[in-house]
Amino acid sequence: LLHICLLIQIHMIPVSQMINCKHALSSPACMAIADELNYTISQIDPKKTVQVGGFRLNPDGSLQEKTVPLAKSQTHLSELLDEVCNSMSDYALYEDPDTKEQSYKRFAPRGNDGGNFPDFKNFKFAGPEGTDSLKFACETIVEELEDDIISLFTREEKRVAKKLCSEISDHCKNSVFQHGEL
Repeated sequence: LLHICLLIQIHMIPVSQMINCKHALSSPACMAIADELNYTISQIDPKKTVQVGGFRLNPDGSLQEKTVPLAKSQTHLSELLDEVCNSMSDYALYEDPDTKEQSYKRFAPRGNDGGNFPDFKNFKFAGPEGTDSLKFACETIVEELEDDIISLFTREEKRVAKKLCSEISDHCKNSVFQHGEL
């Protein structure tokens, strides 16, 4: 976390946002991880399955096999985690025009959005530095919590973002989830 604090200072984020370095970029990165994984998993055909388990013989000579949905398999989720931080370049700082509250939001439309583009005038694009900082925070979270993230998604937990970012990692404690988002 010290690295995140130093990285934030280098990239000139205002001091008001650095009061608690643990939350400065970790919270939006954590929520983006949950959002990206939820979206990617939702795009996988639920009929696709994969065989898991050991390939040991039972005493009677039969194999004990188990099939699980591909989207919720540990192997598939591990592959998704290897790539999830690359999507941080699709996020930028967004300022709500009414409340002036700032948060990171996805600005890049996804393939099935039907051309539903956000209003770009409320986004503040910080260039590659801002994206690199968010990506670094994402990579740090994935590295620290990979097993917990995989466990949450294999169990098909409800409100994964809240469980991951607030209860497990403590990155968003007393912030976004008190306002009822996600």
